[in-house]
Amino acid sequence: MKNCKAIWSEEEVAEGAHYDDVVDPRPQPEYEIILKQNVGTEDLFLGLSRKNPSSMCCEVKIKLPDTKATDVFLDLKETFLDLRTPKYKLGLHLPHPIHSQEGKAQFFSEKQELKVTLLMKRPTDFINMQ
Repeated sequence: MKNCKAIWSEEEVAEGAHYDDVVDPRPQPEYEIILKQNVGTEDLFLGLSRKNPSSMCCEVKIKLPDTKATDVFLDLKETFLDLRTPKYKLGLHLPHPIHSQEGKAQFFSEKQELKVTLLMKRPTDFINMQ
């Protein structure tokens, strides 16, 4: 049943919008997004595997100074990464949809950095996976 007083329908609200909290004083940590694809010389010079330039994997590196791995809460949706620690908060809209159940996260204590590797959902996956 639709709520006639609702301003937007659920389809109109961006994924992750409910995580936006302007009152939360925690700063956003530094991060970088790296797009990757495994390519060999046959792909690069000969184009034999029919891979295209679209990336297959998205790697997000997040700097978390003064944080322990046990302090990290990470939640992944198809187009949104939600990371929370006692000191930091990051709500990141991803550049492409991902397979939210097939990611991998590693915390490097010496660098105080979390590396999240996400497999991307692309229309050409059936070609690129071969």
